[in-house]
Amino acid sequence: MTQYNKSEIENKKSKIGSEEGAVIKHDLKNAAATGDWRYMTPIVDKEKCTGCTTCMPFCPEASIIMKAYKSESTACLPAGRDKCDIDYDFCKGCGVCAAVCPAKAITMKKN
Repeated sequence: MTQYNKSEIENKKSKIGSEEGAVIKHDLKNAAATGDWRYMTPIVDKEKCTGCTTCMPFCPEASIIMKAYKSESTACLPAGRDKCDIDYDFCKGCGVCAAVCPAKAITMKKN
């Protein structure tokens, strides 16, 4: 087994970059638009969405964005908090967002 000292490890890291593991960088400028071929479409219930952004890192197409949503404040959420919204130009309808949403604010509807 090869052993490295600290300076060798830092040198290797600098050559590789700061990213490690399976990091996916989404570039919407170069992404292909989905169109309307998807079988299922995610629908966000803005009243249930807490704006926690749990769904965002799980979206394989990076098609979840946060937008300001005007609502009245409640005991647990301030008024005007950002809520998730789906960019249907890039969404493939996989349903991962609905599966991971802790508030169950995203449901999948057949087209």
